[in-house]
Amino acid sequence: MSATTTHSATGRRKTAVAHVRLTEGTGEIVINDRHFEDYLPTVELQNAVLAPFQHISAMNKFDVVVSVKGGGVHGQAVAIRHAISRSLTAMDPENRKLIKPLGFLTRDPRMKERKKPGQPGARKRFQFSKR
Repeated sequence: MSATTTHSATGRRKTAVAHVRLTEGTGEIVINDRHFEDYLPTVELQNAVLAPFQHISAMNKFDVVVSVKGGGVHGQAVAIRHAISRSLTAMDPENRKLIKPLGFLTRDPRMKERKKPGQPGARKRFQFSKR
């Protein structure tokens, strides 16, 4: 490997997919070629992305480049958190002991149920008429 180690990982939530590349650096986070404070408008979403770094005491030690697609802003933020957590555990297996109990390594599988043919929605049915 080169002098600066790079680790990449993929995180998902619902239909959001985030590809993350972690390199040792100054703590700069870029999401889809935008600064992460511009991309994630609320402090809650920003804290979701920064949570893995806070729990392993690695704030401002890594530069993060993210490519994220699909879903909404919240789903994307959690997908980014999932990818960062995976990348940090790949970098140092000791980090897994700190991150795993928080649930950051668990992929949230909940998705919208598909619409069924012959019916108006996923669960909704047309009104039944006996006569």
